[in-house]
Amino acid sequence: MNYKMVLHTLGRVVLIEGALLVLPMAVSLLYRESCALSFAFTIVIAVVVGGLLRLLCRDSHSSSSIKDGFMIVALAWILLSAIGALPFVFSRQIPSYVDAFFETVSGFTTTGATILSDVEALSRGMLFWRSFTHWIGGMGILVFVVMLLNTPDRSINILKAEMPGPTVDKLVPRAKDTARILYLIYIAMTALEIVLLLLGGMSLFDSVAHALSTAGTGGFGAYNASAANFSPYIQWVLAAFMFLFGINFNLYYLLLMGRAKDIFRNTEVKVYLIIVLASVAVITVDILPLYRSFSVALRQSAFQVTSIMSTTGFITADFTIWSPLSKVILLGLMFVGGCAGSTAGGLKVSRLAILLKLIRRDLRHTLRPRVVDVIKMDGRRLDEQTAHSVVVYFALYILCIAGLIITLSFSSFDLETNLFASVSCFNNVGPGFGMVGPTGNYSPY
Repeated sequence: MNYKMVLHTLGRVVLIEGALLVLPMAVSLLYRESCALSFAFTIVIAVVVGGLLRLLCRDSHSSSSIKDGFMIVALAWILLSAIGALPFVFSRQIPSYVDAFFETVSGFTTTGATILSDVEALSRGMLFWRSFTHWIGGMGILVFVVMLLNTPDRSINILKAEMPGPTVDKLVPRAKDTARILYLIYIAMTALEIVLLLLGGMSLFDSVAHALSTAGTGGFGAYNASAANFSPYIQWVLAAFMFLFGINFNLYYLLLMGRAKDIFRNTEVKVYLIIVLASVAVITVDILPLYRSFSVALRQSAFQVTSIMSTTGFITADFTIWSPLSKVILLGLMFVGGCAGSTAGGLKVSRLAILLKLIRRDLRHTLRPRVVDVIKMDGRRLDEQTAHSVVVYFALYILCIAGLIITLSFSSFDLETNLFASVSCFNNVGPGFGMVGPTGNYSPY
């Protein structure tokens, strides 16, 4: 492993974080908040740490392996969170470093699980920083770093380790240009959401904060009630963009290139659309007696389905009081998540589609051993190596969740809380059931 190159790249990541911290500091200065000093101190620390890593490892050679890519991604998220937690501690708005670290990890990983019982007590600068961590983590700061790298092998290795999906497709020959295109689409969609929220009467600060959280599919908001107090128009806008940010960003590029037909041939987006529409329809009918209004039931159903499946975690209703059928559907959506190449978490729709095709093939092969059944995705034959990697990934995915549940079972909390806390956090959803439901938080842990 090229340790010097790994540390050199991490230094660049920390310096970028220091630069990004200028934005929440500017928000604090704009609202004349004393926490601006907390951001200033953190920026100094980030510059010193990042500068030292770059200086001490400046002689690193540029060659890298996929192992280096995975190491960079793993260490980058830890280092980002360790430094990103400092403003909360310095400002005493989250005095405990452990609590602040939890909140920041939740932000950068776009999980949205919070330990705060009173979000509105935070300053504007800190509220902006919480939402901004979602936006940074949504597309991945490592994708941003790829745009700055001049070494193709290092760029593609980082992309392979960072992009969530069974395969990594480059939109254009150079990984650096692919990263640039993805970020431009990301920024444009975020800006469009801000405009639409402003048109609904939302303030500029709230529009920016909630658009950043939606884009990163994180779910940190500025109010204790999450999105429950917003107007129906605002809720529909948020629901629409949660759905859109759960789609593979490569498809938006194809749309811009005038290749709309390729989108409709995409297996993953068709499965994603079917799951969302079917879930919304079933839950709407199921909760209709509870709300006694079709439009309200439809809005509540659509919002929670898109919020849970995109792993955003915004809340408009206490879905723990819904019927077992609706809750089981939401639980299933927590596992599925969004599309590969999106900012959403979860198993990913593409992996689910491949697993279902593999199950169908093996069942048919059991009944008709001599039949050769080829698995296809998007009209192309799926190679066995990719199919095998999806099966291994799924096995590891289940084992990790099981290990987390067993670990939490040593705590004093009930099985329901531990189960859903594990599933929700591992899939980057945020809210769950039990004590970590829509009306609770993770502070007891």
